Amino acid sequence: MEVIYQYAWIIPVLPLLGAMLVGLGLISLNQVTNRLRQLNAVVIISLMGAAMGLSMALLWSQYQGHAPYLRTFEWAAAGNFHLTMGYTIDNLTAMMLVVVTTVAFLVMIYTDGYMAHDPGYVRFYAYLSLFGSSMLGLVVSPNLVQIYIFWELVGMCSYLLVGFWYDRKAAADACQKAFVTNRVGDFGLLLGILGLFWATGSFDFTIMGDRLGELVESGSISNFLAILFAILVFLGPVAKSAQFPLHVWLPDAMEGPTPISALIHAATMVAAGVFLIARMYPVFEHVPAAMNVIAFTGAFTAFLGATIAITQNDIKKGLAYSTISQLGYMVMAMGVGAYSAGLFHLMTHAYFKAMLFLGSGSVIHGMEAVVGHDAVLAQDMRLMGGLRKYMPATGFTFFIGCLAISGIPPFAGFWSKDEILGAAFAANPLLWFIGWVTAGITAFYMFRMYFSTFEGKFRGNDEKIKTMLKDAAAAKLGLELQPNFGPGAMKKGELESHGHGHHSSSPHESPWTMTLPLLVLAVPSILIGLVGTPYANYFEQFIYSPNETLAEVMEKAAEFDPHEFYVMAGSSVAISVVGITLAVLMYLARKIDPSAIASKIKSLYELSLNKWYFDDIYHQVFVLGLRRIARQVMEVDFRVVDGAVNLTGFFTLVSGEGLKYLESGRVQFYALIVFGAVLGLVIVFGVT
Repeated sequence: MEVIYQYAWIIPVLPLLGAMLVGLGLISLNQVTNRLRQLNAVVIISLMGAAMGLSMALLWSQYQGHAPYLRTFEWAAAGNFHLTMGYTIDNLTAMMLVVVTTVAFLVMIYTDGYMAHDPGYVRFYAYLSLFGSSMLGLVVSPNLVQIYIFWELVGMCSYLLVGFWYDRKAAADACQKAFVTNRVGDFGLLLGILGLFWATGSFDFTIMGDRLGELVESGSISNFLAILFAILVFLGPVAKSAQFPLHVWLPDAMEGPTPISALIHAATMVAAGVFLIARMYPVFEHVPAAMNVIAFTGAFTAFLGATIAITQNDIKKGLAYSTISQLGYMVMAMGVGAYSAGLFHLMTHAYFKAMLFLGSGSVIHGMEAVVGHDAVLAQDMRLMGGLRKYMPATGFTFFIGCLAISGIPPFAGFWSKDEILGAAFAANPLLWFIGWVTAGITAFYMFRMYFSTFEGKFRGNDEKIKTMLKDAAAAKLGLELQPNFGPGAMKKGELESHGHGHHSSSPHESPWTMTLPLLVLAVPSILIGLVGTPYANYFEQFIYSPNETLAEVMEKAAEFDPHEFYVMAGSSVAISVVGITLAVLMYLARKIDPSAIASKIKSLYELSLNKWYFDDIYHQVFVLGLRRIARQVMEVDFRVVDGAVNLTGFFTLVSGEGLKYLESGRVQFYALIVFGAVLGLVIVFGVT
């Protein structure tokens, strides 16, 4: 087994090699590389599959009790400063490697069917492989500097993938929004890294935590500085994991192709934020105020995302806000000290959310046969309904995903979410209450989504709804929406589509390359939660907090109180059942009219529909505000800076023009000037 650890660095290198080979082919032999699209896909999928196999071997070895492995080399040195690079394999790393590689592998298989007609098929695979490599490099990083390097690479890849259809204004705007929003968090993270290094003299997670605790306890640095450094570091995960107030980029990231939506929302970019909190846990645990900030930020984000998801009609946007909400649960768990619970939910969520996103892509793929390649129509649930009979595999797996995320036992989401709620109740009943209410809202909006999409009558041929949706979209954008070659809308004046339009009166099931990953992901969505049941919590025994020992974890497990578990689990299941029941009455049985309820609570409905007005506020304050500042700066530049430069030039010109008449070259003339100057001085000083 030791050989596997010595060559563990190959895991991120394999997908990087695939991205490089395909990328070089696209640069040097573009036409040939694009013609060999299937071969390129097989190469990239195979390399990710090899990385997945190695990751599973490492996970098994760690589960068998192999000691953590660290391998480093000196990268830079100056005096007493030494910076090392390398890789580390421990329980957390092994778990994350398996999650990232399995989800990425299945997404790559799915991509073959989803992007089959896209001219950027090969380029998309190259980006996917680079994205996977960046995330794997981040996971194995042994120190904060190396994490930051891969952290930025992950951000760069998300920019490329969200804006993959760059000729669409919506996609171009979305990738820029994601990039700029993440720069805010990343700048905070960089300041926090520098501050912690200044205080502790190390980039190693454990050393930083121990030294920071000692410095605060001895009074060498103030508690305020420790809190400031911790919160600055937390800003990085706030942006990457889409926590309030930097959550606004994630729903817009749906402008990218659905496979990348699944990868971002399940196992890569958003997971990076929670992973960094876990890695930095030795630092955060020494700063209780920062832990409280983390916990309440997560709780509010969970509630915020869920309340917005209630009114979303775009199937991908609804899942995007669902991701924001579930990430809030994970961050809240970290904030209350439930280290293993947060990571457990990260793992279970990765599988059922990947399945839900790929399921939405399958739905969009089927709808495009009826409504054409227009996101306004293909992604709107008001045009769906009754898809279960046309797309049985997609409907079955989506239903499983809804049960899992709603926390219905024995599905995966129940065990991980219930553990978070239990830890939140022990830490602060208010946090538990927010999480509990959010669980009910989650069940409601997920089954609203399921019933609107897969049950009832198919509405895809209703011309009145189509016209209404297109008119509403045109009014909102001020532009005429036209078909596009990708699964999204094209606006007036953009590149024309390659001719794929609607050609059927009913949707169809997706090809096997798309349905197979859905069926495979359904298995962990049902079963993987069983590794973390409170009766035999294998997950907590495998992943436990850095401030705990295995003996303490085992002792805590021995103190398990079944009565307390039944009360907590019963309350969370009960609120989820209430949410599902309301969804049944509104969207399946049609006993309650949703529009009537919306009209009675119009202000709350408008608040949810307009995403709590965060986008509007940010647009007014930051976008328009910065434009005003830019105009003022331009005025200063034009009138003051340019004016000073122009005045200097004018003075030089005039003085030069005047002096050139004095430069005659005659010695007598120069002597006369000298005599005149001397005479003038004599007169001046003589008078005085």
